[in-house]
Amino acid sequence: MPDYKVFPLPDTAEGLVDAEILAWHVAPGDEVKVNQIIVEIETAKAAVELPCPWAGVVTELHAATGDTVEVGSPILTIDVDPQGAAPTAAVEEPSENGRTATLVGYGPKSGAAKRRPRKDSTVPAATLQNAFARTPAPPPVEEVPVVPDTPAELVEPAGSYYVPLAKPPVRKLARDLGVDLRSLSGSGSSGVITREDVERAAQPAPVSIVEGYDPATRERRVPIKGVRRATAAAMVQSAFTAPHVTEFLTVDVTPMLELRARLREHPRFRGVKLTPLTFAAKAVCLAVQRTPDVNAVFDAAAGEIIYKDYVHLGIAAATPRGLVVPKIRDADRMSLGELAAALETLTETAREGKTTPADMLHGTFTITNVGVFGVDTGTPIINPGESAILALGAIRDMPWVVDGQLAVRKVCQLSLSFDHRLVDGQQGSQFLADVGALLADPAVAITY
Repeated sequence: MPDYKVFPLPDTAEGLVDAEILAWHVAPGDEVKVNQIIVEIETAKAAVELPCPWAGVVTELHAATGDTVEVGSPILTIDVDPQGAAPTAAVEEPSENGRTATLVGYGPKSGAAKRRPRKDSTVPAATLQNAFARTPAPPPVEEVPVVPDTPAELVEPAGSYYVPLAKPPVRKLARDLGVDLRSLSGSGSSGVITREDVERAAQPAPVSIVEGYDPATRERRVPIKGVRRATAAAMVQSAFTAPHVTEFLTVDVTPMLELRARLREHPRFRGVKLTPLTFAAKAVCLAVQRTPDVNAVFDAAAGEIIYKDYVHLGIAAATPRGLVVPKIRDADRMSLGELAAALETLTETAREGKTTPADMLHGTFTITNVGVFGVDTGTPIINPGESAILALGAIRDMPWVVDGQLAVRKVCQLSLSFDHRLVDGQQGSQFLADVGALLADPAVAITY
C-alpha cells in the first residue's frame, strides 16, 4: 500500500513566520531523490531552496507559486512506497506487453524504456483543471479516476495539478524564459505545448494587463511581502527604538589607494580583489578595539549592555529582491586578503540571490557602501540588534591642502550613525576619527 509523507514548511531561520512559494521544481507524478531540491521559497530574509527528506513519488502540491504559507503548514505530499504491493495476485500479473497492471494504470515496462506514442483523445475539462485544494492527505488510491484510453501523461490524480504536455527541449526553454507551462494551452497535436507557445507567453505583457495595474488611475499596486516587508519592519523598529545620531567625516584616501596599487603587485595579493570596501572593513575591525561600545548592543528588556568579543561584520547589499545584509563571521580575526576573499564571495552570493537566512543573523556592526552608486554620503539607519553603521561614500578627485599646498587628491566622505543610548558623542567621534585615520594613513594600523 502507498506510504504517504507530508512535508511541512520548515523554519529556515530564527523566528520565521511564513514564506512565499517562489518556484516549484517538481510536479505531481515526478520521482524525487533524497536531498533533491523540490521548491524555492522566499522568507523574510532571503530566497531558500528546500531539499526533499525522502525518496519517492510526488502525489500532491499543497500550495501554488506565489502563495504565502505559514511555517508548519503542509506544502508537499510524497508516496515513499510507490511500488507497494497490489491487493490481488491477478493485478500483479504481467500483461502481454511485459508491463504490470496496477490500480491506476500500468507500471513500468521491463527492459529498455521506450517513449510510447500519444493517442488523440479528448480529456474532460475537469481532468485538466489546476486544483490547489489544501487537503491533509491525498485520497485513497482506489478513488483516483482513470480515463479509459487516455495516455498516462494526461491522467491527473484528484486534488493535484495536471502535468502539461511538452517535450524536454520545450520544458528547458520554458525554465530559461521563466514561463509556467501549467498556464499554457498547447497548440500542438493532442494539446502538446510547442516552442512557439512558450515564446509567445514569454513576450512582455501590454501595460494594461500587467498584474496590479489599473489603466484608469495609471497606477500599479504590488503586495508588500518577503524581503521588502522584513526590511520595512526592521527599519521602522530601529528608527523609532534607537535614538540615532549621525556624524560625518571627509577623508583624503590617496595613501590608501597608493597602498592598494602596491599590494596588487605583491605575490600574496595577485588575483585578490582589493576594493576600498576591503580597506574600510579592516579599518572598522581595528577601530572597534579602541571603541568596543559601537560593537555592543543595548538590551532594553534585560536592562543590560552586551559587549561582544567578536565582530560579525554586516555588508549591506542591494539585490533584485531588496536590501539584504549578510555577515562576515569573525571578521576581526581575518587578514586583509581573507577579508577581500570573504567580501567577494558574499557579494556574488547576494547578487545571485543565494544568501541563506543563517548568513544574515547575529551581526554586530554594518557597513553600507553607497559610493558604488556615486553617492557622497547619507544618514544610514542602524540594523536592529546593532549599535552603529558606517556609510562609505564615493571616492572623488577634489582639491585638498597637502603640506600647505593645494593639490588634487582622492577624497571620500564617511558617515557614522550610532545608538545614543550606549554610544556617547565622544565615543562615536573617536571611532569615526580612527576609521578615517586608518584610511588616510594605513601605516597607523601598526599603532593599534
